[in-house]
Amino acid sequence: MPHFDPNSYESVAERINRLYEIYPDARILTDETTSPADREKGLWVVKASVYLTDGDQAAGLPKATGYAFEKEGQGQAAKYASLEVAETSAIGRALGHALAGFKGDKKATKEELQKVERAKTVAEKKDWILEASKLKTLESLRKLYVKANLNGATEDELKEIRRLADEFGGSGK
Repeated sequence: MPHFDPNSYESVAERINRLYEIYPDARILTDETTSPADREKGLWVVKASVYLTDGDQAAGLPKATGYAFEKEGQGQAAKYASLEVAETSAIGRALGHALAGFKGDKKATKEELQKVERAKTVAEKKDWILEASKLKTLESLRKLYVKANLNGATEDELKEIRRLADEFGGSGK
């Protein structure tokens, strides 16, 4: 899996500055769109709209929109500011759609890449063998194997999950 260098991507702040340099009358509006079902899962959902002129805003014609979500408790900022993190991400995505010429031709923002890196770190710390040892069916071990394989489990971890699955397969469980 390739390593991404967040420094080769624009930050949301850099995109906002670029927007106002090019379009001094631009507006960025955000709307929290979290549903009750999302809230039960600890999710915050935000929509951002970018208007290049005050006339576009008055006419309700955004140049672009972007959505983002954040789960409470993922990352230090999300423990205390999930809504704010989701709002910043939505703004970055909307600006990515509205503005041409991304740094290094990359549409994602530096913050989005940092979020991906945080998720990878969590996946890397997952104890796949411990999780596999708790499972009671061949089918659940098969599903875990696929998940582990997609999320960067080592060859030794995958081999152990296969061994546990073989035990189930041989015992008729």
